[in-house]
Amino acid sequence: MNDLILHHYAGSPFSEKMRLIMGFKGLSWHSVTVPVMLPKPDVAALTGGYRRTPFLQIGGDVFCDTALMCRVIEALHPQPSLYPAASAGAAEILAQWADSDLFWAAIPYTMQPAGAAAIFAGAPPEFLQAFAADRAAMTAGMKRPSTRDAAAALASYLQRLEALLADGRPYLLGEQACVADFAVVQSPWYIRRAPPVAGMLAPFTRLAAWYERVAAFGHGQAEKLDSEAAIAIARSQGPGWPVQVEPGLGFEAGQPVNVSATDYASDVIAGKLVGLSAGQITLSRQDERAGTVHVHFPRIGYALRSQDQ
Repeated sequence: MNDLILHHYAGSPFSEKMRLIMGFKGLSWHSVTVPVMLPKPDVAALTGGYRRTPFLQIGGDVFCDTALMCRVIEALHPQPSLYPAASAGAAEILAQWADSDLFWAAIPYTMQPAGAAAIFAGAPPEFLQAFAADRAAMTAGMKRPSTRDAAAALASYLQRLEALLADGRPYLLGEQACVADFAVVQSPWYIRRAPPVAGMLAPFTRLAAWYERVAAFGHGQAEKLDSEAAIAIARSQGPGWPVQVEPGLGFEAGQPVNVSATDYASDVIAGKLVGLSAGQITLSRQDERAGTVHVHFPRIGYALRSQDQ
């Protein structure tokens, strides 16, 4: 019942974050490869329209956003901890920065023409056009830095990370790896995929050694699973993760609501509210293929609205 199913694709930075966490925890997991762009009918059957990659499935429970996925994996497999006491609080603050500011400097920097050509080498023109249109739709209305501005921000961020390691510590916040290491590592991982622009990383030798330590955790033991089988698992097992709507938060259990991300890929996911706390939102939704599915989101970064608003 607690089998982990990660829906991801090879070139996704946030997916690499989660794959390395699987390795850090020494976990066995099921690997479902999702399309890199719309349409994603099998993804929609499970998520109700959430289109970001990756997402985590356990039976009929679907967990969106890597911040929440990390907490779920930690609850099921607490050792070694992603949140060691020595870096409590600071680890999640640094991870949140890495998932947002660092990521949105690394991506536009890497996707300058020379970097994009390396990442998409051999891809046909029609794929490149479709991919560009898909990502433009995902980030519509979002301010993204120019290549020059992204490079300037990225250089400063890398210097700050290098400074964290100046005392010889093996990981960003001390002797133990934590969630911050895995949130940060996805950005240099993506930059390294584009050798023409990866020279940006060369001066940061401590960061390079840190990168190798984190990458050495590997990806755990992954077993391939197709998306049809994942949908069948959701239908047969149903949701089982404990949830409740806590009082005093402005919503009632069973209330029809919409959830959407507040930064990008803000597609609306509709359902009945079955879980709400200071840290998490859970919707129940029905799908003709997947049956009853509970879709979970972190509270930070997601807008919750009544459908009658």
